[in-house]
Amino acid sequence: MSLNQPLQVTFDAGPAVHQRAGLSRYTQQLAHQLVTHHADELDLTLFYNAHSGHQLPPALQQAQVQTLALGQYAWRLSVLAGQLLRVANYERHLPAGQLYHATEHLLPYLHRPTVLTVHDLIFERYPEHHKLTNRLFLAVGMRLFVRRATRIIAVSQQTKRDLIDLYGTPAAKIQVIYQGIDSSFAPATPAELQRIRETYAPRALDGSPRPYLLMLGTLEPRKNHLTAMNALVRLKAAGLPHALLIAGGEGWLFEPIRQQVMALGLHNDVHFTGYVPAEDLAALYGGAACVLQPSRYEGFGFPVLEAMACGAPVVCSNVSSLPEAVGDAALMVDPLDDEALAAAVQRVVSDKQLATAMRNRGNVHAANFRWERCAAETAAIYREVVLRCDSRM
Repeated sequence: MSLNQPLQVTFDAGPAVHQRAGLSRYTQQLAHQLVTHHADELDLTLFYNAHSGHQLPPALQQAQVQTLALGQYAWRLSVLAGQLLRVANYERHLPAGQLYHATEHLLPYLHRPTVLTVHDLIFERYPEHHKLTNRLFLAVGMRLFVRRATRIIAVSQQTKRDLIDLYGTPAAKIQVIYQGIDSSFAPATPAELQRIRETYAPRALDGSPRPYLLMLGTLEPRKNHLTAMNALVRLKAAGLPHALLIAGGEGWLFEPIRQQVMALGLHNDVHFTGYVPAEDLAALYGGAACVLQPSRYEGFGFPVLEAMACGAPVVCSNVSSLPEAVGDAALMVDPLDDEALAAAVQRVVSDKQLATAMRNRGNVHAANFRWERCAAETAAIYREVVLRCDSRM
């Protein structure tokens, strides 16, 4: 590789096209930073399977793009088959390049060096929270993808530990690169906070917006909404007037949680907003009396950092990657202890001095997580991988 020429990288942009949650955000933001700020060192081509007619987000539509038109299941299964048979059946479909970066858990067998981002191994830790078909695919595929990747990016120390503990992956093969917080996540104006309260907050008997607690993220069992609801029952018994807003697109195995709302008598106190547009998120966070994330497992934990950047106090689990994400800026509890969760929320909403200190600490802490840093560290991994592979030739 000539040090004077940009490195040719094929970047899997599929999650930015087909998804809405954390994988989409990671892929879109990282690609945008690499294209915008690293063009002198990287010749980046975005690649994705155009199976659904979806388009790249506007921020990426000026980038170089190459697509493949194949059904979603055909694409995934053929990638797995290529790994099993050691056949580089997609090499000819990709743009010429020196490196391929798989940004989700799907890595084709290729002759060129590869980088694989591993977000989490939730399906290994909590298999009951995945659909059977997805669990079977990952049970076979992930070990192969991890073994065959030249280098692995883990989004947290927790994910790195899981790769080492569950797959025996050499620690030297894994680089932890934290994701970032978009600059749009910042304290909202009073007018914007009022607009969000009028739009999303449930109403008290006099018609005024009620104060609210917030959970945000894809609605899946591992997010542990049931513990939050049990904590809310305790808080209501103690006279807390707050409602619980649950925001996000619905994932799998979530219907029993909806049923629990009725069983616990919380139909007037738990409100599902559905998917919230990006332009509303900062004020939705900022208007919350407290943001909750009692997840049993997180690979990274976007919502807690976004909430802090927007000036919201956070109460979250003390497990998986969340202690890494929040540092000393949040209150942490056992995710299965609804009494402890209720007590932590009660402290935040009743102690204004504590809440203000948490808002201030959280805002400073969240500023450490920036996409610019994520992109720079990722570009450094690309150079390291290609230089090392070239030196062996």
